Amino acid sequence: QVHLVESGGGLVQPGGSLRLSCAVSGFTSDYYAIGWFRQAPGKEREGLSCISSRDGNTYYTDSVKGRFTISRDNAKNTVYLQMNSLKPEDTAVYYCAADFNGIINLCEFPATDYWGQGTQVTVSS
Repeated sequence: QVHLVESGGGLVQPGGSLRLSCAVSGFTSDYYAIGWFRQAPGKEREGLSCISSRDGNTYYTDSVKGRFTISRDNAKNTVYLQMNSLKPEDTAVYYCAADFNGIINLCEFPATDYWGQGTQVTVSS
């Protein structure tokens, strides 16, 4: 059974940084896509960035390009989201998700049942 567990959220001041982690387990295939999403109160879920488990190819949506960096450590079965220059509008619950349909499809058209429980990120002074 596939499990995704996020960690690393918290309270940070504007301009600060956080690194989120997504621990992945249960995949029987070595080739899958992992992505980060967020949902702020009253807003729709938004795709942020996705990465391929096999070749490390990455995809970023326009909303976070240049500020957030996705990476993976296959030895630890963990995907990270480094978030820099955080703004109050980055406040949201951040989720990781996975599927087998490629990084662009996951980030732009997520239709997967594999989601983590989310971790809260609050950017405030």
